Amino acid sequence: MQSWSSAPVPTLPGRGPELRLYDTADRQVRPVAPGTTATMYVCGITPYDATHLGHAATYLAFDLIHRLWLDLGHDVHYVQNVTDVDDPLFERADRDGIDWRALSEQEVELFRADMAALRVLPPHDYVAATEAVAEMVELIEKLLASGAAYVVDDEYPDVYYRADATAQFGYESGYNRDTMLDLFEQRGGDPRRSGKSDELDALLWRAQRPGEPSWPSPLGPGRPGWHVECAAIALSRLGSGLDVQGGGSDLIFPHHEFTAAHAECATGERRFARHYVHAGMIGWDGHKMSKSRGNLVLVSGLRTQGVEPSAVRLGLLAEHYRADRFWSQQVLDEAVDRLQRWRTATALPAGPDAVDVIARLRRYLADDLDTPKAIAALDGWTIDALEYGGHDESAPRAVGTAIDALLGVDL
Repeated sequence: MQSWSSAPVPTLPGRGPELRLYDTADRQVRPVAPGTTATMYVCGITPYDATHLGHAATYLAFDLIHRLWLDLGHDVHYVQNVTDVDDPLFERADRDGIDWRALSEQEVELFRADMAALRVLPPHDYVAATEAVAEMVELIEKLLASGAAYVVDDEYPDVYYRADATAQFGYESGYNRDTMLDLFEQRGGDPRRSGKSDELDALLWRAQRPGEPSWPSPLGPGRPGWHVECAAIALSRLGSGLDVQGGGSDLIFPHHEFTAAHAECATGERRFARHYVHAGMIGWDGHKMSKSRGNLVLVSGLRTQGVEPSAVRLGLLAEHYRADRFWSQQVLDEAVDRLQRWRTATALPAGPDAVDVIARLRRYLADDLDTPKAIAALDGWTIDALEYGGHDESAPRAVGTAIDALLGVDL
């Protein structure tokens, strides 16, 4: 699948500190230590509706990681999937009387346009689940052969993964069994499916039902489960031991827990990713922004209204990426005002010295993507530039270039 176009990323002189990120599994901020090539897998959209600000906030967080790695001199192998095999997509297509493939193509194209507008750097591999079914089948067969998976013996011989197939299952989320069961049911699991060995066992292959899309396979006609999609795509493109697995905090369990478990069971590795990184949720009107609530603020809608994508980006970066937070007109207005001040200051013929503010920008972002402190440092430089001026003719341009390279904001 084709990715989207990339805005050029300027190269800055010097080098910042090494990146440190909060790891969900270890419950602490610790160093990220990639090799020459940093590897990252971030879960993509299920393309049944337009990109909302919750999506945008998640992909902006991982875009900052991407940019900081580039600034540190790493090559970056970034993989993102598209879950174009899932019940919500089929249900929306059926409701709207459109072929599910056409709906998927339509929404993926809109997502690409939104990401390009927000200047999110594209993944190296952008992979639709439908492009990788053979890889998923191969992984499922391996899990079956090892005894980590089994076939439910009834009218529909679905294949399930044993939640206890690895001794470390549950380490990523740290949740107890009751919490797991609750979230499993809320987020696409089927704890009440008859014939399962354990309520938490996760679907690997859904045998064909009447009227549902299916693919031929040695497992019988059917389609893959959600978690095995990401495990197979990540393993085939990046291998085990990737540097970062990421997504929104609502993916911690069951999706990321089972994705890691599938991969660990297949490879024998103790840990799928060195860092599990999760972004907070975006709310509107006192509630989490979600399709089910119908309270989405769409990136494309804001763009249609004439809102500059750089202002949307700044508004979403104003608070810490791990925080659950609310979008509002006030957040947008403050971002629009800040964008204008930064533009005015970086267009001055001269300004205060830029070395310290750029060093602080790098330092704050390297400390678990502390965008509030980074933005405050830039606001301070901007106030000094606008109120007191300066004698360094290179400073405004240098600050503008750093904002572009590290925050991805186009001035």
